[in-house]
Amino acid sequence: MRWFRFSRLSLLWKILLSTSVAITLLFALTGWIVQQDAIRTTSQSVEGEVQASFQAYTSLCKARADLLSRVTLLLSTMSDVRAAFSTGDQATIRDTAGELWAKISDESAFFLVTDARGRVLAALGGLSQAELLPRDAEEVLLAERHFPQQASGFAVKMGRLYHFTVTPVYVQTTHGTALLNALVAGYRVDALVANRLKEATGGSEFLFLSDGRAITSTLNPRATRQVAANLAANPAVRSVSDGVNEYAPLVRPLSDIEGQPVSELVILRSFEAVRQRLAALRRNIILLWLLAMSTGLGLTFLLARKIVQPVRELDRAAAEVARQNYTYQVRVTSDDELGRLARTFNNMCESIRQARQELIRQERISTIGRLSSSIVHDLRNPLAAIYGGAEMLVDTELSPGQVKRLAGNIYRASRRIQELLQDLLNVSRGRAERGETCRLRDVAAAACEELRAAAETQAVRISLDIPEDLELPLERSRMERVFSNLIANAVEAMPAGGLIHLSARMAGDAALVEVRDTGPGIAPAIRDTLFEPFVSAGKKNGLGLGLALSRQTVLDHGGDMWVESAARGACFCFRLPLAPAAARQSR
Repeated sequence: MRWFRFSRLSLLWKILLSTSVAITLLFALTGWIVQQDAIRTTSQSVEGEVQASFQAYTSLCKARADLLSRVTLLLSTMSDVRAAFSTGDQATIRDTAGELWAKISDESAFFLVTDARGRVLAALGGLSQAELLPRDAEEVLLAERHFPQQASGFAVKMGRLYHFTVTPVYVQTTHGTALLNALVAGYRVDALVANRLKEATGGSEFLFLSDGRAITSTLNPRATRQVAANLAANPAVRSVSDGVNEYAPLVRPLSDIEGQPVSELVILRSFEAVRQRLAALRRNIILLWLLAMSTGLGLTFLLARKIVQPVRELDRAAAEVARQNYTYQVRVTSDDELGRLARTFNNMCESIRQARQELIRQERISTIGRLSSSIVHDLRNPLAAIYGGAEMLVDTELSPGQVKRLAGNIYRASRRIQELLQDLLNVSRGRAERGETCRLRDVAAAACEELRAAAETQAVRISLDIPEDLELPLERSRMERVFSNLIANAVEAMPAGGLIHLSARMAGDAALVEVRDTGPGIAPAIRDTLFEPFVSAGKKNGLGLGLALSRQTVLDHGGDMWVESAARGACFCFRLPLAPAAARQSR
């Protein structure tokens, strides 16, 4: 925003803003690092919880299967059970097996007794035979190659998932041992089993799938369908969503007796707790940031104000020095960099004060010398006129007309000297001569008349082309000296003769005056410094003050003077403002 300029702020606010930005960036970086580490750690924690849940499921499943295996193994070794099975009578087998199963039964488990070919002789447990397995238990035939060892696995029957164990029962015959019966014990994996697993694993969700279809789940039906669809689309995904929550999945196959996968177990661990912990972490980081920011800004303000105080004193001292108060001293309150800077500043002020006094002394001496040179420069021409006229009156017999003319020249020269001395007195007293409305042609003509004799001796013609009605508010004597200096310089630059042309014209609210000559022109070496004091070239007698004083006179009148390039000779131009009434008439 344009209204906000950092450079306009005080040093204290700059320190505070810089500190706040630094603290904010530092906390942002630290918070980002902490948050990323927390996300990584919690993600690993969730994945570890999923692995732990699988380990717990494996332990529970194995414990239950081991229990069924030990029970069926125990039954297969009991003599009365073997005797009942040897009769081949289904009623006897059913009664005997039922009597024993009632003592050790688990309502969610089932128990089957089959013959050697897998034909079911007795079915016990909470589920009916039709619901559980078909009349011929082909699992017995599949487990036959593992006999005499027990065999266990999973099976999907009529859209239901079962976990079972097959235990063979052998008898001694004349030809050796023979398979008499097979005991099949197991349980159905349903919602009750899944929820028990969820409770045992501390809240993990369990989903059992077969061919991408959910058999049972601890999730609600909508979430179950969504998770199953997402896993079917991308089985290797590291997180899966049910449309509301995100979970870390762990997929493991469930195999039958022969080791072929018939189903899938999906263990899900929600990221909701992770999100809550991250939200709490962000909240704590923000609170810590606010606390650190407040504390940091408070401490920074106190320290910065103490540090900035010497800087403010130095700023105040610099302002006093800018007002030319070189006696101001800065208090030195420390020995650090600011203390050394304050001592250096005081020493600098003392050096400036001494140098200023020395400069004033030298300037006064220089001013006296320049003033003397200016007086000598301005008095040279009128004194020369008086000297020459007096010499001619003394040494030459002149006619009354010539005498009168010389007397007039001497009178005008002496009057010029008197005006110069009065100007000098006015300057020394700080007063200036009041301007008067003059016709510019009369002022220029007076200067031309003063130098006409010198011009004629060098065959220099002076042409005056200034309108009669051009009137300006001028200090007449000073403006005559301007014209005299320009004409005298032109005459001196043309010893072999030439032409000086003075012209003036209206230019807006000012009069533009031009003084042209046909001399050698201005040397390029001094063109840029022509109006500086003591700059002169090509003149035998001169201090280089004429043009500098002339330009200063024009500037004092509210105008300006400059030199223009010309094809031949030199052309000096200056502009003088008109009187208000004349300016309005010109417009």
